[in-house]
Amino acid sequence: MATNGSTAVLTRTGTTLVSSDGIGTQLRAARLRLELTLREVEERSLLLGQQWGNPAYRISASWLNRVEREKGGLSATKLIVLSYIYNLTPDQMLSLCPKTTDTAAQLVPIPSSNATLLLHAGPLEDHARLWVPDKLITEPPPEETTLLPSNDVVLPSHFRRGVIGRRDRTMEPMILPGAIVLVDIQRRAIVGRREWTNEFERPIYFLFTRKGYHFGFCDLDRKSEWLTLVPHALSPEPRDMRWRYRKEVEVIGTIVGVFTRRAA
Repeated sequence: MATNGSTAVLTRTGTTLVSSDGIGTQLRAARLRLELTLREVEERSLLLGQQWGNPAYRISASWLNRVEREKGGLSATKLIVLSYIYNLTPDQMLSLCPKTTDTAAQLVPIPSSNATLLLHAGPLEDHARLWVPDKLITEPPPEETTLLPSNDVVLPSHFRRGVIGRRDRTMEPMILPGAIVLVDIQRRAIVGRREWTNEFERPIYFLFTRKGYHFGFCDLDRKSEWLTLVPHALSPEPRDMRWRYRKEVEVIGTIVGVFTRRAA
């Protein structure tokens, strides 16, 4: 999603949007406005998958054709790619969602702790703006990574928001400079290698040191004496940053949500 020359994408893992209420028709209109063929969208998505290191971002022309004809489901992953390729604004992305009514939908509870649940307390836009208000989106990001003041009125007390600095490319291309992140300050423990299987499961930590805030993957030595910041494999940032654990560095928490926007 693009806003005043920047790109912004709101993501949440495990979410699937069903192609309904004309979502496919609107996506087709967005593609035609850019004069892109189905095959060209497929080629661009393939390049993005290579750049972002995730083949799941590839979109086939045949699948997109089915979605545009309202005959296929649309996952959050595919929506991210299409929003990037079509250069959609936040308002345009939100307009794809089905319109809400004054009467809350009556849903049958799913008796599973791991099941995906549909939020129905209000419009998607209202939920998104609780932790990413318009002012936060439109203001230019700071030069350095920053932790925002606590706001218990908007967020639960164990959540904080941070902004990734324009110069901070530690997790690029997974998290771009200018991104707004949601930090769970109750999740401060550095987990071991056995707790995750790939980079998308690996925790990303928000840190505070004498020289400011940092974020990224972290490794802790066997004696729990040294904490090492580990940039993304494709990041140009140096890989020699480490501090004495709990003496020179404080783990603020684990990043659990990302609102991505491309810093100008």
